[in-house]
Parts: sequence; structure tokens; C-alpha cells
Amino acid sequence: MNLLLQVLPIAAPTLGWVTHALVLARRLRTARTDPLTGLMRREEFTSRARRAIRHPDAAVLLLDLNGFKQINDTHGHAVGDQVIAAVGRRLSVWCRERGGFAARLGGDEFTAVVRLAPDADPDAELTYGLSARLSAPLDTDAATLSPRASIGLCRVGHRPGAGLPELLRGADEAMYTAKRLGQHWRPAGPVDVYATTNGRRAGRPGTHLILLPAVRRKAS
Repeated sequence: MNLLLQVLPIAAPTLGWVTHALVLARRLRTARTDPLTGLMRREEFTSRARRAIRHPDAAVLLLDLNGFKQINDTHGHAVGDQVIAAVGRRLSVWCRERGGFAARLGGDEFTAVVRLAPDADPDAELTYGLSARLSAPLDTDAATLSPRASIGLCRVGHRPGAGLPELLRGADEAMYTAKRLGQHWRPAGPVDVYATTNGRRAGRPGTHLILLPAVRRKAS
């Protein structure tokens, strides 16, 4: 008992600091994580992606769900949240299997960095891999839905020396083209196609461009 009384004045401050450190770590983790999907947020993604794209097999993806506004309008935002959460989980698993990671940019927009070997079949990876996985039937509170996304892919090897903003821009243009053509995905070309004005894609209303850390805004 005497020994316990002697130890308590020393242990109590230590325990307090440990508890405080755990609380701070939890808050930091929460600040870096999207609460709905569990994916990292934009700032954390930017930091990790800048390192990840140094690998020659790295590829940057941008995803945007198709018809998401209609899901919200028809079934309500609670169901929309279930769709976003499920897409985040499915995307995260697919990315981890390819040595990568994903983030939610906001709304129904996602981005990711993965590694794809030079001889990998991109159509098998994205059409029959990622796209099929994302659109698997999902039972929600209101209905069974099949989320579908337009995907843009920009490989580091196709744009030597490009930084993260340039790779994201290429993926963004490819994603927009896939959405316009009704395709599952599109690869980015070796150079950008659309002109920009003040960091935003020039063209008809509704076009958009992503440049981290400032992220594109989607026209619904």
C-alpha cells in the first residue's frame, strides 16, 4: 500500500500525458479522414500522392459518380450517403490491392493513386476491375442500386516529369471525356487538350478542372 502511494504521484502525470496524446492523435486522424467514407481528405492525399507519383508505375485516377443527383432526388440524401460510403469502401479495397490509396474530394468525387505495371491491361483493370466492383448491386434502405462512375486515368510513365497537378489535370480531362461519351473510363493523352483560364478549363459552361491543392468544383 505504501509503495502504491509513492508511485501514484509519478504515474498520474504520465497517465495524463498519455491520455492527452491519444486524444490529440484521434483528433488529428479525424481531421485527416472523411467521416462518411473513412478515406483520407484532400490535404492528406496531396501529401502522400506527391511521394507516391515518384514511382514509375504510378497512375492517378479521378472518379465521378453518374446520376448521383438523381439518387438524392429520388431516394433522399440518407440513401445518397450510403452510396457514397459504399463506393469509398470498394474503391479503397481496389486501391490497396494495387499498392495505392484513395481520397474523397467532396460530394461524389474521388481520387486515387495506384501502381499499374507497364504491361497491365488497363481495360481489364478499370472496366472489368474497378468499374465492375463499384457498380456491384448495393442494398440501401430504399432500393437496390448499382453505383456507376466515370473514371479518368493518367499514368506517370506517359507524362515524364509531370507533377501532381498536371497528372490530376490529365485524369480530369480523361474523366470528363469518359462521362461525355458514356464510357467506363478513359486514359489521359500525353498532353492536355483543353485550354484553361485562371486555372480553370476554358470551354462551354459545366466543364471543370482539378488542380490540387485547389480542387475543381463539379457542376451538378
